[in-house]
Amino acid sequence: MRWSTTFIPTLKEDPADAEVISHKLLVRAGMIRQVSRGIYDYLPLALKVIRKIERIVREEMDRAGAQELLLPIASPAELWQESGRWEVYGKELLRFKDRHERDFCLGPTHEEVITDLVRRVVRSYREIPFNLYQIQTKFRDEVRPRFGLMRGREFIMKDAYSFHADMEDCRREYENMFQTYKRIFTRCGLQFRPVEADTGAIGGTLSHEFQVLADSGEDALVSCNSCDYAANVLKAEVRAQRLLGRNLKENSPPLAKVATPGKKSVAEVADFLSLPPEKFIKTLVYKVDHADLVAVLVRGDHEINELKVRSVLDCQELVLAEQVEVEKATHVAQGFLGPIGLGIRVVADQAIQGMREAVTGANEANFHFVEVDQERDFTPSAFADLRMAKVGDLCPRCDRGSLECHRGIEVGQVFYLGKKYSESMGATYLDADGRERPIEMGCYGIGISRLLAAAIEQNHDSNGIIWPFSIAPFHVHLLPINYKEEAIKEVTDKLYKELSKREIEVLVDDRDERPGVKFKDADLIGIPLRVTVGAKGLEKGCVELRWRREGRTEEIPVGEADKKITASVTEALRV
Repeated sequence: MRWSTTFIPTLKEDPADAEVISHKLLVRAGMIRQVSRGIYDYLPLALKVIRKIERIVREEMDRAGAQELLLPIASPAELWQESGRWEVYGKELLRFKDRHERDFCLGPTHEEVITDLVRRVVRSYREIPFNLYQIQTKFRDEVRPRFGLMRGREFIMKDAYSFHADMEDCRREYENMFQTYKRIFTRCGLQFRPVEADTGAIGGTLSHEFQVLADSGEDALVSCNSCDYAANVLKAEVRAQRLLGRNLKENSPPLAKVATPGKKSVAEVADFLSLPPEKFIKTLVYKVDHADLVAVLVRGDHEINELKVRSVLDCQELVLAEQVEVEKATHVAQGFLGPIGLGIRVVADQAIQGMREAVTGANEANFHFVEVDQERDFTPSAFADLRMAKVGDLCPRCDRGSLECHRGIEVGQVFYLGKKYSESMGATYLDADGRERPIEMGCYGIGISRLLAAAIEQNHDSNGIIWPFSIAPFHVHLLPINYKEEAIKEVTDKLYKELSKREIEVLVDDRDERPGVKFKDADLIGIPLRVTVGAKGLEKGCVELRWRREGRTEEIPVGEADKKITASVTEALRV
């Protein structure tokens, strides 16, 4: 294609509203434009990348035995009410009424719609298993859309759903999709890591996220430095550590109450008492399912993981209680709560068990307890893993390693759903003995448009994008210094024709622009291989090849250029 006839509206300056590098570069490189918050136009270069990603996804999904279909973006409320998600999904579900006042929503995901399709078709165990997938536009009404395509409201997604007679076969397909995803992201030229993950609003009991590793990633990840354990920090398990260095048979010093005037936070009280934060027990009060109040205890240097608390309490809704609610129930001012004689249910992180010489709020304004002995002074209703994992924690899987921290961008996730949707929506089959059984299900998603942004977050420099060959909008950027000069034009046009015959994708910058502008735009849009045709080179009978990623250049004879370029592109695509 020729730049002069292609819609590539590049910009010199970063857009004012862009925070992350992918958003800045996608706008500057003329690839996207905002229509409304979190909703974007995909311009020709971006669409070329998206189509290449989609092709890789289709090839690997088809290779894995999945079949493509297309479901409607709008779905009736009745299906979501059957699954129970109409009430619990939240405001991210964009709801609307049709002209007949019937409730609908724009699908952020399609478990209900696909389950409805299958329950109307499948009757016998002989008709399963199968895996159905689609590539489609989704809509999730994010409260704070940001970071361009990283967290938009409208996005392109590949979602797949598999249906099975039993758990064993469903887990087989889960592993099949797990390996398929590894091939997809490898072919896209990305550095990624699969990590254990929470199932979130999708549901189910087992899930892995595929995270593109990037310093700008929204997600915090932990991994073992000795084994292959890795997890999203929200899912990461914390291994219980035995309390060492103390004779547990010795009596603790007596409980004492000390004045801490105006000192509320752990940091303030720790500084006032000259004690380290790990000696403290933090008490936070949560409202559970809009009703009961529960106090959650963690060590002063730890952070509560609300997903783990929700799981332990087996609740749908978990929010920090308002101070007025806490004071009404406990008669204690904010900042001085503690578990001793609190009067409401208490659950504690496993690190609290057996603590001695600890500090807690005294349930009295301006006072704290010191010399707290958990076994002597209070007994929670349960101990459990309730905190965020952090760097240096022992690995929960092996006896050798400790946890390290990374940042990542989630681009895909696989779920074992089990019977979550089939039971609530009546998707059943008759087994070999004629008994009716619920279908086992799996779910597998890839954010196509998010992957576009994630690739840039991982592949860029100060000058612009650096596309992996497999998903680049073009393979070669053919850059004549002065296209109006006859000798340059003749070599450029011949190269363009020969490379196109060899199915090499070429963008020719035939604009009447200064060389500096062309070079800056070439670096900005990030095509992997640039071929410069200039008067000085032609005097030596050469053109210049420059690899965008390495910054490496070489001169090659004009007569060998088409074969050399073709070989370079072919080799790069083979990797």
